[in-house]
Amino acid sequence: MATPSLTAPASQRRAGPVRQRPGTSDVACRALLLPAFGHGGVARRNTPKRNVRVGSAGRLAALHAGVLALALGAVVVVLVRSFTLTYQTAAASAIGGQLRQYQQEALKRPHGQSLWGFSVQFLQDSRLSAGSNVVMKLDGKSLETSGSGSLAKDPLVQSWLTVPPARTVAVAKTVAGVPLELVAAPLRSGPRTVGTYIAASDLGPFAAERSRVFALSLAEAGVALMVAVGSAFFLLRRLLRTVGRITVTAREIGTSGLGLQRRLPDPGGTDEVAELSRTFDVMLDRLEAAMNAQRRLLADVSHQLRTPLTVARGHLEIMNRTGYDDALGAKETTDLVIDELDHMAALVERLLMLGRAMEPNLLSVEPVGLRELLSSIKGSLGALVPRRLSVSRVPDIVVLADREQLRGAIVNLVDNAVHATKEGAAIMLGVALDGASGDVRVVVEDSGPGIPASQRGAALERFARPGARDEGGSGLGLAIAKAVALAHGGAIMIDQSPALGGARVEILLPASRVVSEVS
Repeated sequence: MATPSLTAPASQRRAGPVRQRPGTSDVACRALLLPAFGHGGVARRNTPKRNVRVGSAGRLAALHAGVLALALGAVVVVLVRSFTLTYQTAAASAIGGQLRQYQQEALKRPHGQSLWGFSVQFLQDSRLSAGSNVVMKLDGKSLETSGSGSLAKDPLVQSWLTVPPARTVAVAKTVAGVPLELVAAPLRSGPRTVGTYIAASDLGPFAAERSRVFALSLAEAGVALMVAVGSAFFLLRRLLRTVGRITVTAREIGTSGLGLQRRLPDPGGTDEVAELSRTFDVMLDRLEAAMNAQRRLLADVSHQLRTPLTVARGHLEIMNRTGYDDALGAKETTDLVIDELDHMAALVERLLMLGRAMEPNLLSVEPVGLRELLSSIKGSLGALVPRRLSVSRVPDIVVLADREQLRGAIVNLVDNAVHATKEGAAIMLGVALDGASGDVRVVVEDSGPGIPASQRGAALERFARPGARDEGGSGLGLAIAKAVALAHGGAIMIDQSPALGGARVEILLPASRVVSEVS
């Protein structure tokens, strides 16, 4: 079957090199370009160079473009090679069919007809497809179809005609500028090789079609690359815009007077970038709360320390003005100043304890037996506080906790109970185990007036002293206990004691802190 005639692609034109006129120097050539830019120093300006900064979206899009270009390039190459192999195989199959027809009819030729005569008649009677040619050599004589002159002169064809190949060979080769598919086969008469049969098919139309397929594939790959890179850049810019806002907000927090009050607009959605924005705002909320707490602490501490300093300074000034003749007055002033300094020392020590309790990373965790701990606290404080201090039945529970901090929190709660009650009042220590959740509650109860429900939230703040009966406390006991409970992952609760009628304060430790329990 004849192959449809296809127009071969026109030869590409290449622009020749730019030539410099003889006798014209490089300086003169550059001088010829100056009028195009005008005179008067306009062509050259001392403009500072601006560094072009490529953002993360651009870099990621460029990386994506490179990887995608490699992938699409590989696809195009595989496609073109597959197309080339397909039409080369089709051409070889067509030529092979002609060869098989020749071999079959040669075996059936009339008796007495020579192979040479049959070959001449076969080539005359055969209708070869357009662009096909045959070259043969039998017993030293050459036979070829019309237009096979350039084919017969090809070195590879000459070598096959001289020495027939051992078996049928198919090769794609360009002869005289024309791409051809060559099939060479040995001609045998019985066991003897008598010649070579070489057929060629013009692949020019297929090559032109391959060029169009290649160009079309490149165009499609280019469009796909631009769309993919453009969409990736758009999505990256959209996603990274939130990161940019976070950067701007962090910079403004450090440079502007807004402090930690800036917040990011809610981006909406539930993706990772939206979660990053919300997490950043939560972090700012915590930082702002910490900064505000620090400011309040400084204000409270300065207020609490100012009073004993003012009192001590005032009495010392009075003693300095009146003289030191009154021994009793001097002793009273000295005792008062020492008492104020002791109060300041206790206040500073509790502030340091509060600071350590507010840093959970500094916990020195170890197994702590609560029965042994409460018994130890009762033995240490029982003779020092003028109260009836007792310990209720405590289950033998071991928890993972910082022994010193937990002991300090309980001692502070006992000290609060002492300041809230009269001499001889009852204070009871105990431990309660929540059977449902497994949480452990360390309880301190007293028989004092208790803390009204409306004041229990404020009682946990620093320097708050609701329910206190004297002026000797610092107002830090409940704040320290709260900080210790939070550092251990628990909480603190204030209620009314059902047994003693006063305040009931509980330090809650979560069930995850419990190591073992024995009734």
